[in-house]
Amino acid sequence: MQDWNSYIFSEVSFEEKAMAVFEYQRQHNEVYGRFCQALGVEPDHTFDIPLLPIQAFKEAQITMQPDPDPEIIFQSSGTSGMNRSKHLVADTNLYRKSILNGFNQFYDLDQSVILAYTPGYADNPHSSLIWMLNELIAQDDIGLSRFLSLDKPLEQATVEEIEASGRRLILFGAAFGLLDLAESSTVSLPNNSTVIETGGMKTHRREMSREEMHHILADGFDLANDRIHSEYGMAELLSQAYATGGKWFRSVPWMKVTIRDPDDPMKQLPPFYEGLIGVVDLANVHSCPFILTGDKGVMDKKDRFQVLGRWNPKDLRGCNFLIDED
Repeated sequence: MQDWNSYIFSEVSFEEKAMAVFEYQRQHNEVYGRFCQALGVEPDHTFDIPLLPIQAFKEAQITMQPDPDPEIIFQSSGTSGMNRSKHLVADTNLYRKSILNGFNQFYDLDQSVILAYTPGYADNPHSSLIWMLNELIAQDDIGLSRFLSLDKPLEQATVEEIEASGRRLILFGAAFGLLDLAESSTVSLPNNSTVIETGGMKTHRREMSREEMHHILADGFDLANDRIHSEYGMAELLSQAYATGGKWFRSVPWMKVTIRDPDDPMKQLPPFYEGLIGVVDLANVHSCPFILTGDKGVMDKKDRFQVLGRWNPKDLRGCNFLIDED
């Protein structure tokens, strides 16, 4: 059997790895295999691989067959009684490797202190975000990284202790939770700090654009706008993408994003045309790496993408002149 833990992160080309994982999935993943059979396609390129609608994670167990009991099950957030997505994770070591390798593609974890603020997630024992943040915090060899209390403002003494350590502060959390923290705290973060918001906008607050939210966070924490970053992830994925000072996300080398035609998801849209975000996340080798999300997005000519909210057929536009690059 293939050593996927090594292969996924190897120097083998993404195209070769994706095609190998596709054959493995088609043969051993009962749900995905039936899906491919129903479509009747024989892909010869990564972009021809069928993407499984993300709704399947709510309706079926997406896993390899045969497969041992999963090491952990991640569930999407939601209200009590809601039918949530379930991601059966057979190998947490692979997820850990994806988290750490991916984060270090964008940030220097060894020279950082992570403060996590996660209202709305802390009460979900199956949160992939909480698991991810725990792994990042565990890498801190000086013991300053931690989850912040949800009922207390950020204190200046905490910030000064991190600054004295010589490491950079990364404040990581759900978007509107960070807005609450910015309002309740009177601290100024060191100017080399980074705030990473994960979205998570389903709260009592009004809807606002990511640009407006970043302006408010920058003002609240006394930082430059380019110090407010974004993370794109979900319970159904084991890899993340980051927007490091702006609205364009970049993925890690073992994950590729495309924008698909909602009327024909096998069709990839050209740059700057809005459509459904499609993801190939090879770290999902034991569940399903080929996913058609429910998110609306757009790509530029540099393979970066924007997340424009949840998909609503009425909102989609084919207007490539409305999207600004930075």
